[in-house]
Parts: sequence; structure tokens; C-alpha cells
Amino acid sequence: MDTPIFLLLEMCTVEIPLTQLTTLYSTSLIFLNSSGGVETCWVDTYFPFTSPSFELEIYFQDQWMEVLGCGVTEQEILKRSGRTDYVAWAFGLGFKRLAMVLLDIPDIRLFWSTDERFASQYPPCYKDMSFWISDSFTENNLCEVVRGIAGDLAEEVKLINNFTNKKGMTSHCYRIAYRSMERSLTDEEINDLQWKVREQVENKLKVGLR
Repeated sequence: MDTPIFLLLEMCTVEIPLTQLTTLYSTSLIFLNSSGGVETCWVDTYFPFTSPSFELEIYFQDQWMEVLGCGVTEQEILKRSGRTDYVAWAFGLGFKRLAMVLLDIPDIRLFWSTDERFASQYPPCYKDMSFWISDSFTENNLCEVVRGIAGDLAEEVKLINNFTNKKGMTSHCYRIAYRSMERSLTDEEINDLQWKVREQVENKLKVGLR
């Protein structure tokens, strides 16, 4: 459930045909250019209720970042509302993504934290796990197993080392970062959690723990 904080701006307008794309582009750019020149680009994409659909990206800190999605509303939606002679366009601007970048917020879960000390961050607890991988091993499956056991406490699963021995067996070492946005974690509870993760990884992914 989202918090009662204004984190998303959505806009939809209905107008006469032919001008909708021009208006859509110009209106979207107004929000981004109000504070100065911003390098932007449009990217074709897909949304279920608009066609054509686009994402607007801005160039920030040497990389492109998607900031809003938009498009021309599907005509079937207007037909159901009796506005068959009109067209509509819509866009949504996500403030969470912008806030994370501009304010250096490292974890989106902070937006849902009930802790009033929003700026305070509880330290993470790191645990490493090494194993010989099988031919069917995928990192996505590993992440699913970890989060299935640890839930939101699993902040990051990161490959930190890998090698292949003379027999052709490949070993991966992953570092799991555990962190709560509500309280400090104890070594005892994380050690217990890590053992459960190791057990499930070995059983479900058919890997050889080291």
C-alpha cells in the first residue's frame, strides 16, 4: 500500500484531433524545462491504454533516465464515454524515481517506512555465500529463493567473485545485503536467516555449497 504522500503526477486531457501529439510533447516538456535547459529524448514504448505510447528520458549525471510515460488514449475508451469526435492524451510523472536520484535515496522502501526519522538509515548486514553452479543455474532464480526466505530484508544480492577450476567446475560467490528500514538487525537473526537461505539455495537450485 502506498503512503498518503503526493509522489505521482498524472494528467489526462480531451481535445479536438490532429493537435494531440504536439500538445502532449510540449506539455510534458514544460515540467522539465521550467528550471533550465534539459537534454531530452523520446523513446517508443507500450502501455495498455495508449497508442502510440512514449517514454521521456532526460540526460542526468552522464546517463539517460526515464522520468515519465505518456501516449494518446485508445479511442475505444473515448467511445465508451460518448466522446467519439475527440481524442485524448495522458502522461504520468513519477516523483519517486526523481527523488531517489536527486536526493541520493538508496532504497525505494524508504518511501514506505513508518519511521519518522526518514533520513536515518539502519546499517546493512552482509553475508557471503559460495557454491558450485549447475548448468541450469540462473541469477534470477537465486534472487527469488533469497527473497522468498528473507522478504524485504534482502536489500541486494550481488555477485562478487567467480572462477572455473581445472575440472571445468564454476564457482560463484554472492554477497547478500540484509537491511531493515524500521530497525537494526542483530547478527543472531541474520545468521539464522542466512542458514535458511543456504539450505533452500542448495535444495532448490541444485548447487554445491562451499
